[in-house]
Amino acid sequence: MHPLRSAALCSLALLAAACGGTTTTPASAPASASAPESITVVASTNVYGDIARQVGGDRVDVTSIISDPGQDPHSYEASTQNQLTLSKAKVVIENGGGYDDFVDTMLKASGNTSAQVINAVTVSGKTAPDGGELNEHIWYDLPSVAKIADQVSTALATADPAGAATFTANAEAFKGRLKPLEERIAAIAAEAQGTAVAITEPVPLYLLDAAGLKNLTPEEFSEAVEEGDDVSPAVLAETTALFTGRKVEALVYNEQTSGQQTEQLKKAAADSDVAVVPVTETLPEGKDYVAWMTSTVDALQGALVP
Repeated sequence: MHPLRSAALCSLALLAAACGGTTTTPASAPASASAPESITVVASTNVYGDIARQVGGDRVDVTSIISDPGQDPHSYEASTQNQLTLSKAKVVIENGGGYDDFVDTMLKASGNTSAQVINAVTVSGKTAPDGGELNEHIWYDLPSVAKIADQVSTALATADPAGAATFTANAEAFKGRLKPLEERIAAIAAEAQGTAVAITEPVPLYLLDAAGLKNLTPEEFSEAVEEGDDVSPAVLAETTALFTGRKVEALVYNEQTSGQQTEQLKKAAADSDVAVVPVTETLPEGKDYVAWMTSTVDALQGALVP
C-alpha cells in the first residue's frame, strides 16, 4: 500500500479550516456569451491531469494536485488551495488502490457530492494476485491508460454535452498516439525473451511485464522501499548480488523516492556496469504523457541493447 494516503490524515485540521473559513479569491472575468464555461477538473497527479487536458482541450480547466517533478509524492501535504479547488470540481481523477487516498479525504471534507470521480484502478480492472498485493501504479500500463482516456471523455461529455464529439475525437487521437508505443513495447518483448532486470520499487512493473522482462529483485527489498521501511542487511546483500554477479541487465530506478539503500543499489549497478534506467511517478517538466513514456521506453530499450 502506497504511503501517499497517510499524508492527508496529517492535514485534517488544515482541511477543516479550509471548509469552515472564509477564503477570498480574485474575481473571475465574465465568460463570453458564446464560449462555454470550462469544466473544472482536479487530478491527483499531473499524469492524469495531462490526460484530462489532452481529452478536454480548451473546454477544461485542469488542476493537478501533485505536479512538481522534483517532489516526492510520498511526502505530499494537503493545502487549503487544493481543498478549495476540489470543492468546485465537476470531474475528479484519482489513481486509487491506496495510492492517493488524500483525494477522497479532501473531497469528502469539501462537501462536494456532485463531482464525477474517475478511479484509475477501477477503470483498469486490475486486481491483486492471489496471495499478493495490487500494483497500483496504473499509469505504467498503456492499455489501462487508454481506458482511462475513454472514461475521461465520457465524464466530460456528461458535464458538457455540447462538447461530446470533441472529447470523443480527442480521446481517439490520444489513444492513436499510444499505439506505436505499445507496438514498440511488444517488439522489445519479442526480443527480450525474459531478460532479467532489477527495480527499486514496483512503480514500473506493468511496463516491464509488457516488455517481457523478468524482475529478479527480492520482494522484501522493493516492498520495504515502497513503504519507506529499512531493508535488512541480508536482503540488501541479496539484492546487491544481482549486480555484482551480473544476474540482471538493468536497474530500473525510481528517481523520486530515492534513499540511502536505493542509492547503494544504484552504485552497485554502476560499479558493475549494469545500466540504470530512471523512472518517475509524475510528468517531467515540458513533456506530456506520451512523450514521457516514449523517453522511458527509449531508455529501457537502450539499456537492453548489447
